[in-house]
Formats: sequence, structure tokens, C-alpha cells
Amino acid sequence: MSESQAVKRCVAYCLAQSFDINALSKILSETSLIRIIKGALLIEDDKAWSMIFAYGAVVHWNISPEQQHKIHDLLMDHDENPLNVVEEDNFTFALDCPQTRIIEDHIEIESSDPIVLFSLSQGMAQSIKLASFETNAITTINNTSYIPKSLAQDGKIKLSRQEIAKIRGQLFLTKSDIILNYDLLDKPDFFWEYPEYEDYYTTAAKYLEVTPRTDVLSKKLETIHELFEMLADEQKHRHSLTLEWIIIGLITFEIGMTIVDKVF
Repeated sequence: MSESQAVKRCVAYCLAQSFDINALSKILSETSLIRIIKGALLIEDDKAWSMIFAYGAVVHWNISPEQQHKIHDLLMDHDENPLNVVEEDNFTFALDCPQTRIIEDHIEIESSDPIVLFSLSQGMAQSIKLASFETNAITTINNTSYIPKSLAQDGKIKLSRQEIAKIRGQLFLTKSDIILNYDLLDKPDFFWEYPEYEDYYTTAAKYLEVTPRTDVLSKKLETIHELFEMLADEQKHRHSLTLEWIIIGLITFEIGMTIVDKVF
């Protein structure tokens, strides 16, 4: 086995909602060899590569844990909305293999062309970003699962109007964060200009089941939307009920005043 075919480590992370790629490129270009590719950064250093994507994901190829830590510290100085739970996916890889394929989280790559690694990284970065969306959606659904149960058991939601408003706000934030970034899960624009590299992206995206997982995420978003609408209806019902009681109170008061006028 040649040195290039030796098994090495590859790790994908989702650290934040987004990175400031322009600021990062200026800083990294002072000390590292970098390429700016369609809103992403490719850092190359002696047969080790890091791919940084604007939507908060980074993929490291043959990068030591110590160097990863240094890069992450820099990324978190130029991030927006860091994640409470960092998503991580681990692989092994070997270069200069007969063909490019992924088997049981081991990636065999037919060359050491950095753009091939970048193309594979596109699928891996999408997958780890999708994992972040999945975690966010599942956490939201689990944290609010008691609401439909309460409605089914008691016929009403045992929450104050303020509590309902807060939950609706959280549901809206979760839904909007995912929907506004949903296009990140489409085929990257890079491959419209460089279709010769698309097969590498497809290999990673297919192995990591990006498309079927995106479909499942859509179902989870529908669940969140239905809960959002249910709480909206509950708020409207309570508001209408309050208005009805106010109207009944005013009518009662008017009748009372009429009776008092006639009696006295």
C-alpha cells in the first residue's frame, strides 16, 4: 500500500448557522493556501485539507485534532448563531484507489485532486447541515408533544395565552430557520459550472441519503406547522371567548342600568 492509500481520517462538523466567509478568507490567506469556491473556502496544507462552507459546516480531510481545534476557534470568532449541540460525522478515507466509492463510512477516492475532495465534501456538508435541521425539528416536536396529548385527553390546552404565544414563537423560529435554508439541500451551483465533478457529489449525497432524509424532514415540518396552526386556533378561540364575555358583561350592565332607571 502506498502512502497515499494509507487510511486517514475525515470529519464533518456543523458548528453554527453560518460563517462569514469573506472575513475568514482575509485572515486565512495570510498564513494558509486557500481557494474561494462558490461561497466556500478550501484550505490546503501538506496533503491535508479543510473545506469551510458559508452555512456553518466544515469538512476536514487528514487534519489533526489539534489543528481542527485551532480552525474551529477561528470559525467561531466569525460565526452567526453557534449551535448548542455540534453535529459530527466521522469517516476514514484513502487516496489513489481504483475507483471512488463509500463503503461502511470508508471513502475510497481515485485521485488526490482537491476539487474531487471538495465535491465529496459538498455532499457531506449538506448531510451534516441536514442533521442539524433534523435535531432542531425533532427537539421541537418532542418538547411540544404534550400539547396535542393534553387536547386529546382534556379537550383543551392547559396553557396561558402568554405561554401559547411563546410556544408559537418558538415553532415559527424553528420552521422559518429550516425553510429559509432549505435550498442548501439542493444540488450546489458549483456543479452547474463543473459537471465533470458532479458524480463525486452524487456518490456522497446518495450514500448519506440526503434526498430521502430531506423528504422526511419535510414531514416533520408539516407536523410543526400543524401544531403552530392548532395553537393559533386556540388563541383565536380564547380571544373570541374573551370578547363574548365582555359583550355579555356590557349587555348585562346596560340591562341593569335600564332596570334601575325604571325602578327609581
